[in-house]
Amino acid sequence: MKCPFCGYLEDKVIDSRATKDGLLIRRRRECLECQSRFTTYERIEEVLPQVVKKDGRREPFNRLKILQGLTRACEKRPVSANTLEEIVEAVEKKFQDIGRKEVPSSMVGEEVMARLKSMDEVAYVRFASVYRSFKDISEFMNELKHLLEKKRA
Repeated sequence: MKCPFCGYLEDKVIDSRATKDGLLIRRRRECLECQSRFTTYERIEEVLPQVVKKDGRREPFNRLKILQGLTRACEKRPVSANTLEEIVEAVEKKFQDIGRKEVPSSMVGEEVMARLKSMDEVAYVRFASVYRSFKDISEFMNELKHLLEKKRA
């Protein structure tokens, strides 16, 4: 592991612990060159499907991309970073569990929106406005009307 302080490539592991959920291993390391200590996290590399974009391109499932979209949608909203991480983990797990080699990007986006909708409606509308690429204000207003109708029901 490359030391983040001096760049040296040799270190020793001082302590290893599984996180509470058991999905990560936290390792405390010490650089053998500068003796600085740092923490790393290890995650099991799970087989995730390829995401098929609207234009037909394929790219690997990217949890960071989902987290960035959620972070932007939840800016200045009362949503914790832990909650966003939980959403990403739930979406990631869902697509691992379905066992398909490819999934359309629309399926990923709809899953994220469903989770946002039940958590924070403002964040949902923000995410939907980018994800669905509303062409004009009337499409945006129709989405808001549907949201209000469901809330009243």
